[in-house]
Amino acid sequence: MFFELYWQYFVAGLLLWATVKFGFCVRNSLKQGKPSKSRPSNDTELRESDSDDATHESLSPALPKDLKHIPLNFTKLPANISLERSKEFYELMNKRRTVRHFSKEFVPKEIVENIIRTAGTAPSGAHTEPWTYVVVSDLTTKQKIREIIEEQEELNYMKRMGKVWTTDLLPLKTNWIKEYLTDAPYLLLVFKQTSSVKPDGAKKLHYYSDQSVSIAAGILLAAIHYAGLVSLTSTPLNCGPALRALLHRPETEKLSLLLPVGYPAEGALIPDLSRKGLNEIMVEF
Repeated sequence: MFFELYWQYFVAGLLLWATVKFGFCVRNSLKQGKPSKSRPSNDTELRESDSDDATHESLSPALPKDLKHIPLNFTKLPANISLERSKEFYELMNKRRTVRHFSKEFVPKEIVENIIRTAGTAPSGAHTEPWTYVVVSDLTTKQKIREIIEEQEELNYMKRMGKVWTTDLLPLKTNWIKEYLTDAPYLLLVFKQTSSVKPDGAKKLHYYSDQSVSIAAGILLAAIHYAGLVSLTSTPLNCGPALRALLHRPETEKLSLLLPVGYPAEGALIPDLSRKGLNEIMVEF
């Protein structure tokens, strides 16, 4: 009965709503301009601006167009030697442990330089080599880094990380106090480059920089251990911008990892952990 008496008002309201909705759609479409092209949703680094799209015809490769290709310098090993090497390397790397207590003993800088050279051999998307390794040995700078991290880490443990996360960390006996940041002779900060500038001044995109830096970090850890040093992989939560500013890195670089590097402190203790077996980490077809 009610609808029969006032149906015209319902119809008028519906028409008004449709008109307003249509107006919003038109306005948004005008703001966006041309329809956006389909892009991979899981890798924002592949996106380019409209101005980049408009100049594709004038683009040149990041590497020389006439890049020379040379024969691979490769020596095939007998299967038994490869097998022995694989066992030896596994046994070496299986001794690697995360260490939170460092000696202040001096480590020759050349060792660290060779470690970083080794990490720099990692493969990268389109050979962009999207990494910067900042080496900090100056005690004053290390102290500033520690102050930045401990301030944020206290907030992380007390408010941001939540009960489940902090409960999982209890057996590892870790907290927001980070003595290793000033005890270790070196701090290595790994920055991911989201882009860079080519010699001609043009922007150089860095493809798959997350994956590339992750691979390099793995090689870095292996090189540290092979050199007879110890480390700890840390990802200082909410500290990236402040550390980037402290170390005068550009906005195109994002902090990925921070690693104290040196010798373990005398009597250093580590958690008695076991690793997953091969049947738990390998799937075979």
